Amino acid sequence: MYIKLLKSKYGLYNRMLQDFQGFYLNFRGFMLRLSVPVSLALMLCSCGGGGSSTQQPKQLTDEEILENLNISAPISYNNKIEMVDQMKHSDVISWPEFLGKVPSLIGGLPGLIKGLKVGSSKDKTRPVGIGLCVEQAQQKNPHGLAFIQGDTRLTYTEFNDWANRLAHFLLSTGLKKGDTVALMIENRAELMVSVTACAKIGVVAAMINTSLRGKVLTHSINLVKPKAVILGDELLAPYEEVSDALVIPKDCRYFLADTHTLQDSGTAPDGWKNLATLIESQSSENLINSQQVYVDDPCFYIYTSGTTGMPKAVVFNHGRFMKAYGGFGYGGLRLNAGDRMYVTLPFYHATAMAVCWGSILAGNATLIMGRKFSASKFWQEVREYNATAFGYVGELCRYLMDQPVDPKDLQNNVRAMVGNGLRPSIWKDFKTRFGVEKVLELYASSEGNIAFTNILNFENTVGLSPLPYAIVKYDKEQEAPITDAKGRLIRVAKGGVGLLIGEITDKTPFHGYTDSSNTEKSILRNAFKDGDAWFDTGDLMRDMGFKHAQFVDRLGDTFRWKGENVSTTEVEFIVDAVDKISESIVYGVEIPNTNGRAGMASIRLDCEESEFDFKSLLSKLKGELPNYAIPVFLRISDEVDTTGTFKHKKAPLKEKGFDLSKQQAPIYVWLPKTDEYVPLCKTTQSKIEEGFYQY
Repeated sequence: MYIKLLKSKYGLYNRMLQDFQGFYLNFRGFMLRLSVPVSLALMLCSCGGGGSSTQQPKQLTDEEILENLNISAPISYNNKIEMVDQMKHSDVISWPEFLGKVPSLIGGLPGLIKGLKVGSSKDKTRPVGIGLCVEQAQQKNPHGLAFIQGDTRLTYTEFNDWANRLAHFLLSTGLKKGDTVALMIENRAELMVSVTACAKIGVVAAMINTSLRGKVLTHSINLVKPKAVILGDELLAPYEEVSDALVIPKDCRYFLADTHTLQDSGTAPDGWKNLATLIESQSSENLINSQQVYVDDPCFYIYTSGTTGMPKAVVFNHGRFMKAYGGFGYGGLRLNAGDRMYVTLPFYHATAMAVCWGSILAGNATLIMGRKFSASKFWQEVREYNATAFGYVGELCRYLMDQPVDPKDLQNNVRAMVGNGLRPSIWKDFKTRFGVEKVLELYASSEGNIAFTNILNFENTVGLSPLPYAIVKYDKEQEAPITDAKGRLIRVAKGGVGLLIGEITDKTPFHGYTDSSNTEKSILRNAFKDGDAWFDTGDLMRDMGFKHAQFVDRLGDTFRWKGENVSTTEVEFIVDAVDKISESIVYGVEIPNTNGRAGMASIRLDCEESEFDFKSLLSKLKGELPNYAIPVFLRISDEVDTTGTFKHKKAPLKEKGFDLSKQQAPIYVWLPKTDEYVPLCKTTQSKIEEGFYQY
C-alpha cells in the first residue's frame, strides 16, 4: 500500500522520522535512568525494542527503527516514497495512523511514568499490595465513595475500617501469612471487603467461580487446601451439596447473610458461624501486617480452565496486582476521585479484580458493582449512578448491541471502557452508538507471561506489547505449530495469523499452575534456538505491525463462550460419566453473530438413540457444570475418529459444526429457555443462524 496520505516528499518524511526517533530514544533513555525495565515501559507507552538493557541506548538508523517497529523499510525514488506492504488485512496499522498517536502518547507521559514506577519495583523488601492500595486511597480520599451497589454506599474510610475489623478477626482465628481462605460470594461489598482483609494479613484468597457445581466445585476448593471458607448465603446450597467431600474443617466455616451485613447481620444456618457478628467488636485500626506483604507474596488464586483437565488455580501475587494498579490506573485509564467505574463482570476473574479495581484504587475513584449483568438495565444504571467508565468482555458488548436502539444511548458520561474480547465486527459501531471515546482493550492470561494493552487507542486491536513474543505458523488440522527443516518454529509474515507464544526469561517468567505437570505442558522448548523456552498461549493472533496484534481465535482443548474459558477435557470428563454414554468429544463451534464458540459434544451411545433420555442428560450436566460449559449441541456418532497417536480428530468436527448439510449424523440442540435437548432440523438451524434464538 502506498502512503498517499503523507503527500510529501521524502525530505519531509525523513524529518518526521527523525523527530520520532529522537523522542523514542530520549524517552527510552529516561526510562533506563529510572531503572524501569524497557520491556515494561514500552508495553505501556511505546512501540520500540523488546528487551531490557542497562546500557545507554545506541543511535539507531531509520532502517533499524523500522525493523524494531516490525514494519518494512520505505523505498525512495524520484522524490516519492513507497511502503513495502506485506499486509493486506484492513486493520493493519499504517505509518500515518501510528504517527497520529504520538501527541497523545507524549501528553500521557507523566501518568505513564508514575504507573511504571509503581508497577515495576524490583525491591522485594518494599511493602506493596491490595491492603496498602486501599489504605492509601483512604488517606487521599477519606470521605469519597469507594463502593456503590443499589442503596449501599461506602466511603473509603468505612470500607477500610470494615476490612480492618475482618482482618483482625481472621488473625485471631490463627490464620497466618501464606494460608488460604476460600471465598464463595457473589458480586457485593462483602466480597471486596473479604479480599482486602485477606490481603492485609498476607492470607491468600481463593476466588471460587460462583457458577461452579458438583465435582468441579469440589476440585476447585480442595486444590488449594484452604484453612477456612467465607460463604455468602446465595451460594449455600451448592456448597452444602459437596461439603462432605471438602477438606475445610467444619469449625472454620463463616457465613454472610445476603444482606448489607454492616446494617443487618442476618442469621447463620446450623453448622455455620455468623461472620458479621463475630467482627463487630474487632479493631478498625490499620494492621502492621499490611507493611509485611511484598511483591512475590501470593495475593489470590484465579481459576482457569487452561488447556486440559479440571480447573487450575493460578497464583496471582501482589506484584502482578501492582502492575495492573500502576499500568492501567496511572498509565491507561487515569481515573480520578470524581470518576465512577461500573463493573458487572464477576470478580473471580482477573479483569474485574486486578484491572478494573486496580484502576479504581489508583485514582481514588468509585466502584459501582453490578450484582449480575443485565443488558436491558446496563445503560439505565450507567446513567443512574453517573458512571464515567465501565469494564467489559466481548460478550457483554454484543448483548448491549443486540438491545433495541434507544434515543438515550448517547446520553451517558462514559469516556472509557476497559476489558477484552471486543470483536472487530462491532468495535466501531459500539463506540459510535454509545459515544465511548476510548477502548482500552487488553490481552493477558492469568497464568501467562505476555500481555498486550491498547494504550494508543487504535481500532480492532488488543494493543501493543514489547515483551518478547512471537506469532508463529500453526497447522489447525494437526493442532501443532509448523516447523522448518531444522525443527524450528516459523514466524508469520506481517498481517499473518498464527499461534502467540511468549518467551520465558528472568524478566518475563512463567509462574504456571499449582500442578507442575500442567505447567510443563504449556512450555515450548528449543523453539528458535537450543535452550530457549516459550509459553504457549493457545491463542491465534494477527500481526498488525508496530508491535500490535489482533485476537483471532482460541485453539486446542479450550474455547471461549459467554466470556468464559471452557475446558473441553473437563466437560468430556463429566459427559463420559453419564449413564449410556460410552465416549464423548467436546469442541467449540461458531454461531453467527455471537462472541466465542458454543460447546458441542460428539457422543457415542451404548444404546439406541430412541432409548436415550436427553432431558435427563441436560439435568445432570446442569448439576455438574456451569451453564456456559454445557454443550449447546450434541452430535450422535457411531464411532470416534482418532489420529495415529489416538488423539481425537476435532478439526473435521469443528469444520462441520452443527450444519446438517455437512453430515449425516443426527444433531440435537439445547434451545434458550428450555430444559432438554431436541432434534435439530433445517428450520431450527436457519433460525439459530439468523439470530432468532438469542444465545
